[in-house]
Amino acid sequence: MKKKLYIETLGCAMNVRDSEHMIAELTQKEDFTLTNSLEDADLILINTCSVREKPVHKLFSEIGYFNKKKKADAKIGVCGCTASHLGEEIIKKAPYVSFVLGARNVSKITEVIKKPKAVEVDLDYDESTYAFSDFRSSPYKAFINISIGCDKKCTFCIVPNTRGEEISIPPELIVQEAKKAAKNGAKEIFLLGQNVNNYGRRFSDKERNIDFTDLLKMVSEIEEVKRIRFTSPHPLHMDDRFLEEFANNPKICKSMHMPLQSGSTKILRAMKRGYTKEWFLDRAMKLREMVPDVHISTDIIVGFPGESEEDFAHTIDVVKEVGFEQIFSFKYSPRPLTPAKDYPNQVDDSTASKRLSYLQELHFSMLDTISQKELGKVYEVYFEELKPGGYVAGRSSNNWIVKVKGSEELLGKFVDVKITKTGRLSLEGELIA
Repeated sequence: MKKKLYIETLGCAMNVRDSEHMIAELTQKEDFTLTNSLEDADLILINTCSVREKPVHKLFSEIGYFNKKKKADAKIGVCGCTASHLGEEIIKKAPYVSFVLGARNVSKITEVIKKPKAVEVDLDYDESTYAFSDFRSSPYKAFINISIGCDKKCTFCIVPNTRGEEISIPPELIVQEAKKAAKNGAKEIFLLGQNVNNYGRRFSDKERNIDFTDLLKMVSEIEEVKRIRFTSPHPLHMDDRFLEEFANNPKICKSMHMPLQSGSTKILRAMKRGYTKEWFLDRAMKLREMVPDVHISTDIIVGFPGESEEDFAHTIDVVKEVGFEQIFSFKYSPRPLTPAKDYPNQVDDSTASKRLSYLQELHFSMLDTISQKELGKVYEVYFEELKPGGYVAGRSSNNWIVKVKGSEELLGKFVDVKITKTGRLSLEGELIA
């Protein structure tokens, strides 16, 4: 009988893709099959995130829960960014963990399951030219890593210490993977990297003269690929050539994630983000001008050390001026191995909480106005998910979630939809025959 694999994935889209890689390696090389039942699993993997403090604190209680529920001889493996960060400490705190596999060592999954108490967390390990076996969570879209690691030194971020130095994956491997996914039915390609538009800075195999804009052109030349998305670009690298390709290439979806983090130039400098409030606004406004229906999302941290009321007011200014369609907002979370955790003038939790509430309430009110403008518009929607109540959902090019009454016959198809009902994060419509 085949062994059964249960996997829980936390965190970002890159973690989702790392989990897909591990599933592929284990199901195709080690005779595992996926299960949704924790109790039936022979191998339990937790693919962790360490960007914020809360998920790390929850990890050990989750491991304990899994240990109580699992079969007597089932193995537990802790993978991902927290594995990279804590390493052997995980097994010391939770001795029933079978192995630890860091985010930079995903290709070693078939080795570590056979080594009792293995700890593989080498940040210098290079997987950029490794050809993973193929597995996709969705038949309609394909996540593809274009780089590993991060060279930015943002003072609040632990990622460079969990994913290592940035290395770009060779373009021919990316194009080959995109072609294979598209031929298997994935009409939408999602390119992933910590800073996708820094692509091409460093390759491990040979020197190449290629950047992210060049890569976008290469992927868009694949006939079967109908849509291209990507995350996350860095505002610092949003040059005019990149924005022009984004605006003028019909296959590139018209949604852009622009991580602001703070609207205060003083705080951006303390964060080592590399750009100013004025640069961010210039890029965002140019984007709005070039692509009037663009959907701009962002990340914002409130309560960063030294953030004054004036600094926070600058963030609010940017929010009002740009009119983000989506904001992922958080209180600053001090992380190990980051300079900011030792900065003076840490903002107290109650002040940070008030600022976060104000920001979120402001954005909710803005979303009501933004979404109302969508009534009556017609979008081409790529359907990919069944929803309760007889609905099918998909996304417009500019990233609105749109649902209509329908069945599985719509899945994997592009259909025009007229918007009849609006919400803050999603829309409802009717099919145009």
